[in-house]
Amino acid sequence: MYAASREACARSREALRAALTGSDSVAATTGSELFAVVAVLDDQRSLRVALADVSVPGSVRAELSERVFGGKVSPATQAVLTTAVAQDWSRTADLVDTLVLLGQEALLESASDSGRLDAVEDEMFRLGRIISDNPELEQALSDRAKPAEAKRELIGRLLNGKTEPITLTLAEQVVSRQKQPVGVAFDELSDLAAARRDQIVAHVRAAIELSAPQRDRLAASLKRIYGKPIQVHVQVDQSLLSGLVVHVGDDVIDGSAIGRLERLRRSLT
Repeated sequence: MYAASREACARSREALRAALTGSDSVAATTGSELFAVVAVLDDQRSLRVALADVSVPGSVRAELSERVFGGKVSPATQAVLTTAVAQDWSRTADLVDTLVLLGQEALLESASDSGRLDAVEDEMFRLGRIISDNPELEQALSDRAKPAEAKRELIGRLLNGKTEPITLTLAEQVVSRQKQPVGVAFDELSDLAAARRDQIVAHVRAAIELSAPQRDRLAASLKRIYGKPIQVHVQVDQSLLSGLVVHVGDDVIDGSAIGRLERLRRSLT
């Protein structure tokens, strides 16, 4: 985002924090309703352009949002939306993308309030791995020619009754409004959930499954390096032969046999 949108996003997030009273039901409703607002804006180009038109005073845009959505969403959702559209955005897409982010954060707040944030984080990570490891499923969920409703129904059949309700809501929104690879989007949601607990996520590929003590030792070692608690997510990748590869943000720690062989190869050329 450009500077104007970054500032607008920050103010919108402040409005979300003010609107959520600590009740998981308020947060859950706000998150779901913000997703519904986004769906309307995605379908109605003229409306989303009008709500982000910086040539029109912010107060006028706020009044427009209240005329369109007033009485159709909760007061908390309307307060967040009114604040967001009153800001000056560098691009129309930045407004809509921020509403998506606010919906995600509201739902994760709800999961936190109900003590289910750990479960949602883990489910989002595992879902990302399942999709990345299943090309046919990934293709079905990524097919831009397929209606959004069909993709929501598919992910619903896969997850209904098997995950937290919030995980299902987040997943349905990801596949219906795809802006990046589905597996990547689920990884980012997992990271966003970890960030709410002031944790860093380490994505680990290991040649074999790590035992609980091994995971704990790895997390402790990474905590010493980064100075913050680390949530370790492990994916088995037998092509590594032995060892593991750790991704923390943009950092990569390659202790795999393949990595050592590649470094040896480069040293001999």
